[in-house]
Amino acid sequence: MGELTKTLELKLVDPNLHKRQKLRETRDAYQRALQAAFDTGCDTQSATNDVVVEYDLSGYAKNALKKYVPQLCGNSYDANEIHDDHPVRFTNEGLQLDHQPQNAIEWYAKVPHHEDYHLWIPARANPDQRDWLEALNADDAEMGESRLFERDGTWYLHITATRDVEDESEASADKRTPVGVDIGEASLVTVCHRDGSGSPVRPRLWAADGKAVRRLRKTHFTATRRLQKRGSERIADSFGDALWDQIDDVFHRVTSEVVDYAESVDNPVLVLEDLRYIRENMDYGEYMNRRLHGWGFAKLHAQIRYKATEKGIPVETVNPRNTSKACHACGEHGYRPRQATFRCSNGGCWVGEYQADVNGAINIADRYRSGESHRQSDWASRQKAGADDSATDGASLTGPQDSQADAETQQTTLGTYAS
Repeated sequence: MGELTKTLELKLVDPNLHKRQKLRETRDAYQRALQAAFDTGCDTQSATNDVVVEYDLSGYAKNALKKYVPQLCGNSYDANEIHDDHPVRFTNEGLQLDHQPQNAIEWYAKVPHHEDYHLWIPARANPDQRDWLEALNADDAEMGESRLFERDGTWYLHITATRDVEDESEASADKRTPVGVDIGEASLVTVCHRDGSGSPVRPRLWAADGKAVRRLRKTHFTATRRLQKRGSERIADSFGDALWDQIDDVFHRVTSEVVDYAESVDNPVLVLEDLRYIRENMDYGEYMNRRLHGWGFAKLHAQIRYKATEKGIPVETVNPRNTSKACHACGEHGYRPRQATFRCSNGGCWVGEYQADVNGAINIADRYRSGESHRQSDWASRQKAGADDSATDGASLTGPQDSQADAETQQTTLGTYAS
């Protein structure tokens, strides 16, 4: 037996004015506590507790902060600022569900407000996740951390749940088709896999989306800087949030399309580059480090991961070392005469020149095929323990951090600088 963790989606149904006010109070108090602990640089649970204890929050929210803030202030992420739309986190004991199948709306969620006050609110569930919710209700699955957030006037809960599943046989895993995923700036995402004969097939590049995100980031930096110089801080913040929301929309659409691509492949496994190695190897001078750390690598990774999990598609990670430098055909190192072009240095190789991002995606897939993968055991164990349940936390909180030089259009891919 193995374990599978899934994020369950609930939409809170028409809370009345009083309950909406209480939800906003919880969100606002949580975000103030998070910002205060982050500004203080709390890198331990004890230090975080000293800050958040004064805020009017439930113990479940405070305990979630004590687990989460040290990750931001330690070495796990490189967050330089916190978005004001950060979801409220509760530890696994905080949220309660009640199932009333005789009612038109079957599910009810008890949302902690503060120590001695809770909100019962009807909730509509994703119908594809009914068996998971019923497993939670029957104690056949274990609840992890939950997140509360508002989007376009509607309140949502995301709940992590872990349950036992039958282990896949080794033969089944061997038959999987690895789909390599290369994340970069020029092409926001590139995917490719090999067919049964070993030939690369159906590459797809989201180059236009990479261009769109670069444009939005440049607009964010130049416009907000001008507004700040004029003393219009509030307008600058509002304008920056609106632009970052547009970037988030691009990320959500593209990652959904990546998972759709994987669904079209027979017995797929999505293969990503391990962010731990990318962070360790990212040392290319102050200018490029700032730019790459501000890019949404972790956010894209996390969205692909949880959307793939929803579809039952496994996700693996591999060391990114040299995935952009090696030729996918012969393995010899090459170089890039142009941003989008890889040239093999082996004169006897049939490749010659190849699309650079596609070459990287194939190498990522091949690295899994060769037997190298870093399974998500650490991540899954954190979820089960009720701690952080996604890799987005640093990147999703990190807004565009471009310097003026960074704002210039310079196309660089993750693969290049991770190698």
